[in-house]
Amino acid sequence: MGSPMDEKDCRDNEKPQHNVSIQSFFMGKYPITQAQWQIVSAMPKVKRDLKPEPSRFKGDNRPVEQVSWLEVIEFCTRLSIHTGRKCRLPSEAEWEYACRAGTTTAYSFGSNLTKLSNHVWYSENSRGQTHPIGQMQPNSFGLFDMHGNVWEWCADDWHDNYGGAPENGISWIKDYLNYEAPQSLKMLRGGSWFNLSNHCRSAFRYFSNARRQYDDIGFRVACSIQ
Repeated sequence: MGSPMDEKDCRDNEKPQHNVSIQSFFMGKYPITQAQWQIVSAMPKVKRDLKPEPSRFKGDNRPVEQVSWLEVIEFCTRLSIHTGRKCRLPSEAEWEYACRAGTTTAYSFGSNLTKLSNHVWYSENSRGQTHPIGQMQPNSFGLFDMHGNVWEWCADDWHDNYGGAPENGISWIKDYLNYEAPQSLKMLRGGSWFNLSNHCRSAFRYFSNARRQYDDIGFRVACSIQ
């Protein structure tokens, strides 16, 4: 996990590169779409109301965006109750494992930048908007849109680097008592339609306030194997 010292455009917060043991889990093939969000938003409320159509760029098969981390936690809780399965955000380690799909290069398709247009929605090819899921090539795990289109929330709190990070792949949380505090900073991975391609690298890390809603932030769901 993390970037090697010689990776182009790597940052200090992607270090130190380290080994993590990941337990088996399921990961959504695509980011959650606006159609899926609408269905879950109509399910009974647990803690928070959910707007049925929060996104700026409308389209049933486009990824939902303008959803805060707190709203996404509500979504996962409702979905868990409805399905009887533990549906949740992936940990940052799980997300990177799923994104890399067995690779150690800057992107899951390698480091050849001529392949960007077939694998990544980023600022130079996105025409200033999100795009329907599944139009780019998937990684070798069969997961789509892990690079670009929308940033994806992870379960973890933000940390400035990997010093002291868990080695077992669980979410890295600073304060369990205040885990859902609106002012807390949460992990974002994957880059988006708004970003340069180097922000869509497998190792790139960013963050936002748990209550923020932006038109380039969405998520995908993970599921524990019971």
